[in-house]
Amino acid sequence: MAPPRDVVKIAVQKRDAIPQLIQLDQAKPLAAVLKEVCDAWSLAHSERYALQFADGHKRYITENNRSEIKNGSILCLSTAPDLQAEQLLGVLQNGSREGRREALQHLVLLAPDMTFAQEVISREGLQKLGTIIEEGDDLGEELALALQVFLELMEHGVVSWETLSVPFVKKVIRYVNMNLMDASVQPLALRLLESVTLSSPTLGQLVKSEVPLDRLLVHIQVMNQQLQTKAMALLTALLQGASPAERKHMLDYLWQRNLRQFIYKNIIHSAAPLGDEMAHHLYVLQSLALGLLEQRMRTPLDPYSQEQREQLQALRQAAFELEGESPSAGGLSADRRRSLCAREFRKLGFTNSNPAQDLERVPPGLLALDNMLYFSQHAPSAYSRFVLENSSREDKHECPFARSSIQLTVLLCELLRVGEPCSETAQDFSPMFFSQDQSFHELFCVSIQLLNKTWKEMRATQEDFDKVMQVVREQLARTLALKPSSLELFRTKVNALTYAEVLRLRQTERLHQEGTLAPPILELREKLKPELMGLIRQQRLLRLCEGTLFRKISSRRRQDKLWFCCLSPNHKVLQYGDVEDGANPPAPESLPEQLPVADLRALLTGKDCPHVREKGSVKQNKDLYELAFSVSYDHGEEEAYLNFIAPSKKEFYLWTDGLSTLLGSPMGSEQTRLDLEQLLTMETKLRLLELENVPIPEQPPPIPPPPTNFNFCYDCSITEP
Repeated sequence: MAPPRDVVKIAVQKRDAIPQLIQLDQAKPLAAVLKEVCDAWSLAHSERYALQFADGHKRYITENNRSEIKNGSILCLSTAPDLQAEQLLGVLQNGSREGRREALQHLVLLAPDMTFAQEVISREGLQKLGTIIEEGDDLGEELALALQVFLELMEHGVVSWETLSVPFVKKVIRYVNMNLMDASVQPLALRLLESVTLSSPTLGQLVKSEVPLDRLLVHIQVMNQQLQTKAMALLTALLQGASPAERKHMLDYLWQRNLRQFIYKNIIHSAAPLGDEMAHHLYVLQSLALGLLEQRMRTPLDPYSQEQREQLQALRQAAFELEGESPSAGGLSADRRRSLCAREFRKLGFTNSNPAQDLERVPPGLLALDNMLYFSQHAPSAYSRFVLENSSREDKHECPFARSSIQLTVLLCELLRVGEPCSETAQDFSPMFFSQDQSFHELFCVSIQLLNKTWKEMRATQEDFDKVMQVVREQLARTLALKPSSLELFRTKVNALTYAEVLRLRQTERLHQEGTLAPPILELREKLKPELMGLIRQQRLLRLCEGTLFRKISSRRRQDKLWFCCLSPNHKVLQYGDVEDGANPPAPESLPEQLPVADLRALLTGKDCPHVREKGSVKQNKDLYELAFSVSYDHGEEEAYLNFIAPSKKEFYLWTDGLSTLLGSPMGSEQTRLDLEQLLTMETKLRLLELENVPIPEQPPPIPPPPTNFNFCYDCSITEP
């Protein structure tokens, strides 16, 4: 007879004792279960003990999480969390140096557990750890352990970062500013200051005033990757908390101190692989630097500004000075001079005789004028050639420089997401941005020459302006997606992507997407679909068996914790557990947590996921919505969730497809559609290989009528002599 569903068979371990094999009744109070376990080992005062998971982080078993105990789980009997916290904190306060070190090592192991953390915090554990950190008489292992425990406790969100005292924060700042310190201390101190800066505006201002940018530059330029990453994290946190004016001042100073060159040579092109966290901070730095252009992008030209009128005149004079017209030439009346200027502005490509009317549009506003001036000043020969070549044409094929520049500036702002808030998980930075000063303007100079080249290849007229811009958008987007490492490489690749090549790529993609629409081919494809869908399902399950590293997103979207999840080879259990950052994916048998596939109920994605729903619906969460998914499962009598944030869109599709397969649901992801289309196209071409160059009729040929007799058939029953 099968045991009741609420009863699980487990093992309980105790040091220097034979393990107990018991049947745990989940309906029985935990105190009663502890009493029975202690009685079996003749232990009095069962209230002084607690059960822990033997694997993983050794979390304490409570009434809230006891439903996670499954058949075959191994638990261990240990000291109750309140007594354990009291003992360890007592050693911290009154113990010897060696005793404090051992207590801190024990606290590091237990602090990630919420139950234990609450006991430590309720006994003023944070204050006692803060005393060790503030005194700082040991700048080595003891200080590093104290900082690590302090951070783990604060990460639970029980205590606000705003409650930290100013002397404490100043002491941590001092550790960041010191030289000749244990290598493990400063990354932890930087991480603590980053959390303070992101969570408390007041303390963030203190960090900003007390930590010099030069000091962060020193940490970024060391060859310690962990220290580099944490210093970059604090730097981006300070930049995000600064006002636009302060941010511009800070970035100008950092660029003067050659931060860009160092990032490009020693981080992006380092022999060591670029970590995900560093890639995110480089993305944030790029976004913030490009965000400085937003004010110019949203400011229209002021027709009453003398400076802006002079810039427009300089643009006109740089284009037409070779024609012999001089602003100071005599003999011209004021009306004649105005007429001449209006005509030249028309030749320059402005749609209005008064160019201020063209630049009143926002975006791009004054940013378009900045781009045109930069091009005329830093590439004067290319600028003059562009304008004079097109203004002298009389066949209606002239390319308007000003109109093209305005629209191209809008296009570049859209492609580079100028003015959009930073994503909290993205890592999509462009190495080219760090290879060049004034990267946006330099990119414009390359792009405007590309536009002129594409205009001539398309033999476009003014009526084709929008079509040309669509082609240029595709050329730029395709090339930026390749992430060229330098502006010169970008120039080479984008110029190689001619209009003819764009048409070829479009046609190839269209053929891959549409295929042929002949009825016999459609019928063949329908017959092939079930077999190929089975192949895709098999691939998805194999991918789940390989497993994936996922990042944990806390309330402040920190990404420094990882966990690994995979499907067992027999497709019956999801195995998962926490792993250290930088470690290789663990073996499935070493993972502490298990979730039977039979317990799964449903798959949730996007805003329906509980861990995303709690974050609100602000614009910054859009990237989380696109990568979030959860599975609900039976958790005793309640419903629980296993929550995921996929590292990429592809992993999101693979996992949601695989989980849908396990649940018996159809796979509806975009990746499944693409894979099925690709497999159908390949299989169809293989089946039709012998019919190459044979026209396929719209309707199948008619089946001839059967013969009047079948005497021509060979009788297989007759044996030859």
